[in-house]
Amino acid sequence: MTRVKRGVLKNKRKSKILKLAKGFRNARSTKFKQAKQALIRAGQHAFSHRRKKKREFRKLWQIQISAALKEHNISYSKFIDLLTKKEFSINRKMLAQIARESKEIFAKIVEKTIK
Repeated sequence: MTRVKRGVLKNKRKSKILKLAKGFRNARSTKFKQAKQALIRAGQHAFSHRRKKKREFRKLWQIQISAALKEHNISYSKFIDLLTKKEFSINRKMLAQIARESKEIFAKIVEKTIK
């Protein structure tokens, strides 16, 4: 049986990981073991922060809607409750965008839900 030398595969594996770690600071971008550990940690943070981003944006939309509702003297929770009771199918992202960009349309939406 012939001898298999694995140098080429090992170098490919190392260069792939070091290429992914490009831009990391200090030894994390040049040393294989530290780069591998940094990539694992970066992947964990990326995974959790993709979910965290959704929470952050929902909070932002709620704050924007609440700020727009202060002009109409109605609280955010009461407004959302009225929307669900009247079966308006408009999400918070769209409401926040309407509240920011066109106040007249948002005022009409508020009037429709209150009546």
